Amino acid sequence: MNMIPAFADIEDAATRLAGAAVHTPLLESPLLNARCGGRVLIKADCLQRTGSFKFRGAWNRISRLDAAQQKGGVVAYSSGNHAQGVAAAAQLKGLPAVIVMPADTPAIKIANTRGFGAEVVLYNRATESREEIAAGLVAQRGAVLVPPFDDPFIIAGQGTAGLEIAEQAKARGLSLDAMLVCCSGGGLTAGIALALEQLAPQADIYSVEPEGFDDMARSLVSGKREVNTASSGGFCDALLTPTPGELTFPINLPRLRGGFVVTDEEVRAAMRFAFRELKLVAEPGGAVALAAALAGKLPLDGRVTGLIISGGNADPETFARVLAA
Repeated sequence: MNMIPAFADIEDAATRLAGAAVHTPLLESPLLNARCGGRVLIKADCLQRTGSFKFRGAWNRISRLDAAQQKGGVVAYSSGNHAQGVAAAAQLKGLPAVIVMPADTPAIKIANTRGFGAEVVLYNRATESREEIAAGLVAQRGAVLVPPFDDPFIIAGQGTAGLEIAEQAKARGLSLDAMLVCCSGGGLTAGIALALEQLAPQADIYSVEPEGFDDMARSLVSGKREVNTASSGGFCDALLTPTPGELTFPINLPRLRGGFVVTDEEVRAAMRFAFRELKLVAEPGGAVALAAALAGKLPLDGRVTGLIISGGNADPETFARVLAA
């Protein structure tokens, strides 16, 4: 595969994911449609295996390892959702997995990762480099690194979400005018952009990030990879990547119309809406695209807009506080 996946690679990933991943539903809310003045199609990937879209890319990458590559197992670094996706995919293939995770990761994500049989190595994201720690483990164990976003097979796997969205919309006689995507390193955004470039070329695609970690939005404006000033401490723990990916940004730059930024309170409101109206648990990072729609970041009047709830691995105590507000 070339460094930038083709649409055929996303179709191939969809074939590989069949039977392993969940074909998640595309939902509509009459209340949300009324508030936005258009039709909003919600891809509920919080219902995906391991609770987030990350299983898509992890399985597409790990299921391709040959016998020689499988001997040392896999190593990954992640704030939680990629960790669980890799751990689950490795478990299904009978491979050992070591995951480098921030010490401030919500306990539920660490427990779930270990529950899939992975070994977890914790680090301080403010003072240590996860990439360096992972590189040492790869060298020590003869393992294969499964990066969170800068890998063509990972991007193609995430792109299957976009393929499904377009196909599900078409089945309803609809075509997308816009798409809002939760964004961290940009792998999901890139995969969906590549899929919709083929299946819904008329759709304007936007990344959505939390305030203080809006590197993609700023990078789309400047045309170069910007860096966040903070590396930890954000409410949306899944979206704290310091800068867009080396591979994902060149894919996203010419294909995205722009990027939106949401506040923590807008994210909390979206989490409450998802629970009360959609009956879905959305973690903070997984709710940012819905937050952008609810907050009116993009005029949706008379349009068909897709958005993804990308993860549902919410910390129970945090989620309870959000709902109680």
